[in-house]
Amino acid sequence: MRRPFKATAPTKEGPRSNRDIRVPRVQLIDAEGHNHGDVSINDALLLAEEAGLDLVEISPNAVPPVVKILDLGKLKYANQKKAAEARKNQKVIEIKEIKMRPNIDSHDYETKMKAVRRFFEEGDKVKLTLRFRGREMAHMELGMQLLNKVREEVAPIAKVEAEPKLEGRQMMMVLAPR
Repeated sequence: MRRPFKATAPTKEGPRSNRDIRVPRVQLIDAEGHNHGDVSINDALLLAEEAGLDLVEISPNAVPPVVKILDLGKLKYANQKKAAEARKNQKVIEIKEIKMRPNIDSHDYETKMKAVRRFFEEGDKVKLTLRFRGREMAHMELGMQLLNKVREEVAPIAKVEAEPKLEGRQMMMVLAPR
């Protein structure tokens, strides 16, 4: 016989309010910001009902807990707006990858460096990947010279986050903007 699925009780996010506050005595601050001191929870709830507002737990870890009479809907709305503003202002740093070969031509190199500079201006990190094929594996020093040349060229605007290292047939280096 199959047992019925028992869903977990929904958890409330945000501060406790009104009848959810289960302590006998609280420190009450009214809607104007006046401190009423240590009062019973029933008196605090009556004052909140008279004002037509909610009793919201501000500092639950204090002894006794601090509660304030205010509009819970307005508080939640203000918190949502603040969180949305914080999300809007954050910058996600991406890692852009530039692939090269050890025997890259000078014009191709300049084009790649222009892209690297543009990525740094946008605030992104750059991962330089050097791929070796066939006989190029015998001349790893050419790849190292190329990566050192890139490092010196972007030194004023970027710093090396990961030193050049060889993984199989690829050599990689990560640069971050200053």
